[in-house]
Amino acid sequence: MSKRRIVYEGKAKILYEGPEPGTLIQYFKDDTTAFDAQKKAVLDGKGVLNNRISEFIMTQLSAIGIPTHFIRRLNMREQLIRKVEIIPLEVVVRNIAAGSLSTRLGMPEGQQLPRPLVEFYYKSDALHDPMVSEEHIAAFGWATPQEYDDIIALALRVNDYMSGLFAGAGIRLVDFKIEFGRYFENDHDMPRILLADEISPDSCRLWDYKTGEKLDKDRFRRDLGGVTEAYAEVARRLGIIKESGDTDNVVSFTGGSK
Repeated sequence: MSKRRIVYEGKAKILYEGPEPGTLIQYFKDDTTAFDAQKKAVLDGKGVLNNRISEFIMTQLSAIGIPTHFIRRLNMREQLIRKVEIIPLEVVVRNIAAGSLSTRLGMPEGQQLPRPLVEFYYKSDALHDPMVSEEHIAAFGWATPQEYDDIIALALRVNDYMSGLFAGAGIRLVDFKIEFGRYFENDHDMPRILLADEISPDSCRLWDYKTGEKLDKDRFRRDLGGVTEAYAEVARRLGIIKESGDTDNVVSFTGGSK
């Protein structure tokens, strides 16, 4: 088997050169980091779960007309994606006060926001992903005015759909982080904006509707334990894996989140 060329390696994923022009293979690692990689761990099976959950959500979003980079899942840890030029912005949509919003504005965690709030952060680990405004985005050319409008509209559509999806599974969508990229179908066309990266408990805050139990990466950030068990619970509630925790006989988890 020929050695694949790594295009990019991040904290939680590796991108390999794809089998066809304009494609990449996205590999989900078990590596878990927080606080700009100051806190690190390897959690067995986390990458498998994130691959399955992200596949499920991206497929659902594509079905309602939201353009994504996802093509298909290849195996338990890999998916085939369209190659995009990532826009250097993390887009955060918030429905409930938590995390840095609570810290910055002194809001109690769990307070319902009057409407969904869309925030932008400049992608830079060295600068700790600083929050930026529309003025910054325009002045530094990170996105055109049309791209900015498209991103806002797509982010709110994603939020509307995912809020309902998770509510149906007894989960409250507190907030989430997504990324977008420019997709060039050929040299002459204007690029299209696609939803990229991943959507998983690594990038969302997910709370049980009844108990408020955290079913996301905050379990790792706050040393609550039971991280992969919580991710598996999300997958079970969405109908991605069976009650036994079986994911196509690839990986099995037992026990609940602690």
